[in-house]
Amino acid sequence: MNEKVLKCLFDIKYAIEEIETFLSGQPKQFQAYQKNLLLKRAIERNLEIVGEAMSRILKEDPEIGISNAKRIIGLRNQIIHGYDSVSDENIWAILINHMPTLKEEIESLIKSIMI
Repeated sequence: MNEKVLKCLFDIKYAIEEIETFLSGQPKQFQAYQKNLLLKRAIERNLEIVGEAMSRILKEDPEIGISNAKRIIGLRNQIIHGYDSVSDENIWAILINHMPTLKEEIESLIKSIMI
């Protein structure tokens, strides 16, 4: 795995950690997320970063072994190009159901490279 891929893995890791920081210190409640425009935009921006980094990773190593890699890129494209159709419910479901798995996969890949 080359340095470009490693840099992108760290970019994803930091974006996920930033999202977690935004959500820490308060109960994870959809209604609170939905009402907080600043929080929504900050999370969407970090999801854009995750998607762009994933796109760059797949260009370098299409067999990287990250589940849902293409769907992550699709989410990035939707947030950027289909901004008017971004669903709060969809973003929230991704945060709650899929972000923990992605974080584990990214941390595992970084660890395997750093050894």
